[in-house]
Amino acid sequence: MPERFNPDSVVAGLRPIAAAAMSLPQEQAYRSFYGLDKLAAQQVRLGFFDAAGYRIAVQAWWPQAPKATLVLLHGYYDHTALYCHVIEWALSEGFAVLAFDLPGHGLSSGARASIGAFAEYQVVLKAALTQAAQLDLPQPWHLFGQSTGGAIVIDYLLTGNPGAEIGQAILFSPLVRPRAWGWSKLSYRALKPFVRKISRRFTENSHDADFIDFLHHRDPLQPQCLPTAWVGALIRWVPDIEATVRSPRSPLIVQGEGDMTVDWQHNLAMLDAKFSAPKVLLLPEARHHMANEAQSYRDQYFAFLTEQLHK
Repeated sequence: MPERFNPDSVVAGLRPIAAAAMSLPQEQAYRSFYGLDKLAAQQVRLGFFDAAGYRIAVQAWWPQAPKATLVLLHGYYDHTALYCHVIEWALSEGFAVLAFDLPGHGLSSGARASIGAFAEYQVVLKAALTQAAQLDLPQPWHLFGQSTGGAIVIDYLLTGNPGAEIGQAILFSPLVRPRAWGWSKLSYRALKPFVRKISRRFTENSHDADFIDFLHHRDPLQPQCLPTAWVGALIRWVPDIEATVRSPRSPLIVQGEGDMTVDWQHNLAMLDAKFSAPKVLLLPEARHHMANEAQSYRDQYFAFLTEQLHK
């Protein structure tokens, strides 16, 4: 593993994504640290755009002769650089990739791992799609979301009036309700008057031991607390999204049956009611961080996605 990079130096050097063609030394160190430099891309950019009061770090990769684009939304506590497997697969499929760090995550600004309301995520996603247009990324734009990123994609599909430029939606371990939803709401209401954040409890949410070790001990961009503000935003969002009208879209869903983070049985039932015959790949014993599960699981779901996208 390369030596640690300086996150503050990378952030200070970010330029608007449209003008970020040259790679600075601190950006190269960042890519090397996470293995992003090993991705087979013809062109790479790291920059920012402004949205919802945040400075959002955004990256783009182009393969040779791209035929579509994957817009990638990472999960809670995550950041773009943890998604090399998904980016590598997308590039191999001939897709350009546009990925951004959510507010309060990775290289983006904002209180760490917090948000005022889930509606802010929609503003950021729509601004990212504007960037995709300005960069002339090829359509269709397929949306990919892991966990909270999946929640943002679900929200956009159900409330954002997506146009013909949006292709398929891919949801990995999508968040609607977290596991122990009733207890989460009770705990939030009890703690809210007294506590603004609680220490993060790291879990083994993947069978990939190297990934878990890196996440728990070596990733300098990992938030160390759970803000109650984010929990409150989720609690307000869930009943709103569950009350939305049905969409004719049919997303692709990959879900592990060993997921101890989200209430996946409820969530799959809810998504089946909200979308037109979503296609679901259930993986026995797979855990929550599907994008970084063990190789055997990755082989199965990438084969599934490739088959579905080529139909």
